[in-house]
Amino acid sequence: MIQTLTNVETKAENQYLIKQAVTWEQFKTLQSAFDEIGGVRMSYCEGVLEIVGIGRLHETICTLLGAYLISYFGFKRIAFFSTGAYTQHLRGSTEFQADLSYNIGTEKDISDLCIEIVVTSGGTKKLRKYQLIGVPEVWFWENGKISIYCLQDTEYVEVSVSNWLPELDISHLEQCLLMDSQLDSFLAFQKRYQ
Repeated sequence: MIQTLTNVETKAENQYLIKQAVTWEQFKTLQSAFDEIGGVRMSYCEGVLEIVGIGRLHETICTLLGAYLISYFGFKRIAFFSTGAYTQHLRGSTEFQADLSYNIGTEKDISDLCIEIVVTSGGTKKLRKYQLIGVPEVWFWENGKISIYCLQDTEYVEVSVSNWLPELDISHLEQCLLMDSQLDSFLAFQKRYQ
């Protein structure tokens, strides 16, 4: 039986600011001013600047999800390249860091799968930045649920199964991420796929 977190903190934990009508040059100037400030992430997409303070819940879910996916790749013998939260950009249009990103099979310039842990804002509004770069699959974890979007032609379509990881039980993964004990959570995930 899976025990779930009873106190999932969401919106109040992280602070964020969204500013419209920001030029690329203004973004780059602000970005350099924030270079020395830890725990802050900035993203830019077609004139919209988002500054987000990264909190504990965000980092907990991000770390666990990354650990589970790497374990899953190992269990299923899937060749992968974990590219983390590196900066992805299209000069003049968008620049951002996904919380987690992966290439499947071979290393590529554009990530095959990017994942966002949404605690403060954004959700599917953030798909545009991935669309500009051409990321084939994007996941959003928000309020305990994972939404999967696949790029079909030029638009994202929500799907129930990952194109890259079709055998991964997303419902079970969601349950594991919300368990009170991280050890019990990892053991439950491991038991499912070993």
